[in-house]
Amino acid sequence: MTRSVLHLEDAGLAVVRRLHEHGHEALWAGGCVRDMLLGSPPKDIDVATSAPPEEIIKLFSRTRKVGVQFGVVLVRQGQWWIEVATFRTDLDYEDGRRPTGVTFTTAEQDAKRRDFTINGLFYDPIDRRVIDYVAGQRDIEARVIRAIGEPAERFAEDHLRMLRAVRFATRLGFAIEPATAAAIVEYAAKIARISPERIREELEKMLALPSRSESIEQIARLGLLVHLWPGSNWPADRVDRAVAVLRALPAGADFVLAMAGLLHDDPPAEVGRVARALHCSNDQIEHMAWLVGNRLRVDEAGTMSLAAFKKLLAHPRFEHLVALHEAVCRAGGRPTDACTEARRRRDAIAPQDISPPPLVTGEDLIAAGLQPGPRFKQILDALYDAQLNNELTDREQALEKMQELIMAI
Repeated sequence: MTRSVLHLEDAGLAVVRRLHEHGHEALWAGGCVRDMLLGSPPKDIDVATSAPPEEIIKLFSRTRKVGVQFGVVLVRQGQWWIEVATFRTDLDYEDGRRPTGVTFTTAEQDAKRRDFTINGLFYDPIDRRVIDYVAGQRDIEARVIRAIGEPAERFAEDHLRMLRAVRFATRLGFAIEPATAAAIVEYAAKIARISPERIREELEKMLALPSRSESIEQIARLGLLVHLWPGSNWPADRVDRAVAVLRALPAGADFVLAMAGLLHDDPPAEVGRVARALHCSNDQIEHMAWLVGNRLRVDEAGTMSLAAFKKLLAHPRFEHLVALHEAVCRAGGRPTDACTEARRRRDAIAPQDISPPPLVTGEDLIAAGLQPGPRFKQILDALYDAQLNNELTDREQALEKMQELIMAI
C-alpha cells in the first residue's frame, strides 16, 4: 500500500492547527505569503508562532534543532520540513550579518524586525486572512521593494539585505523605492564585510534567473558591484558590455555560464581568482575559467582538426561555450557564423565517436619496452589524435603506428 503524498500547503496547515489546538498563535510568514499574493505557488512554508522552541519540540514527534538559540525548529510533516520560528525581535547586530541574540515577542514586533515590507506579511491559513503590520500588501500592489522602518537601520543590521533588495526587485519586476535605494548607495561599501559564501549564494540566485542582466545593472548602479570581491574593477563601459552579454545569454543559463558572461573580458587566471575569492566549488572555478579561456576557439570551429574539435566537444561545458561566444558576438554586433558552424560540426559527430576508448594504452607501450616519460606521453597523444582524426580505425592499425612512432621518436 502506497503512502499518500501530502501537499506543501496541507503540511503547513497541519503545523498551524496543532499549535492552535495547544493554545498558541501560529501563522504562515514571509516569502510564502508574498508569493501567494503574487499568484505563485510557494516553494516552502515558514510558520511563525508564539510557542517557544521547547514547546514546539514537545508538540511534534519529528523535529530538528537548527537554530534554537534564535527560536527556529524544523518540523517534519509528511515529506516536508516546515521551518517553525518563535515570534522574536533581534538584539544588536555587531558584524553586519546576524544578531547577537533574540528576545521572544509578538507577531507585530516580529514583522517589524524583517527586511522588506513584502516579506513582512503573515497569513492565517485557518481563517484564510492576511495579517499586515507593515503595509506589505500596498507595496505588492505598487510593485515596490521598501525596507521596513528606517532603511539605513535595516542595512546596518545585515548588509546582505542590500543584495537581496536587488534580487527581489529584478526577479519580481519591482522597483526599489527611492529611500531604500539611497540607503543602499550609502552603505554599499559595507557589503565587503559579508562572507564570500553568502555573497556567492546571492549571486547564484540572481544570475541563474533570466533577469540576470537587470540584476548586474542595478548592482553596479547602486555601487555594490565594485565591493563584491577584492580587486573588483567596473568602469561604466565594462559594465555596459557585461550587461549586454548577460542579456544575450539563453534564458536558462546557469550560474557558471552567467559568471563567465559577466567576466568574459578577463583572462582565465583572473576569472579563476574571482571564483576562488567567492569560494566557488572546484568544478565551478575550472568551468568558468575554461569557458572564458576557450571562447575564442569557437571562431576556429570550421578549421581546427577533427581531433582538436572532438577534444573541445568532449568538455561538459561545450554547449555553454558556444552559447557564451554567441552572446558576446551578439552583444558586440558581430556575426555568429562560427557558432552555427560549431553546432553543425557537433551534429555531424556520433556521440560514441567524441571521446572513444583509446586503441592503444600505456600498457602496450610498456610491453613494447618503453618506460613512462616525455616520449611515452608524446606517443600516446599522437596515437589518440590519429584515432580521433579517423586515421586509425582498429587496434591492429594502431599497434603498427605505435611501432613506427617508437622507432621515429
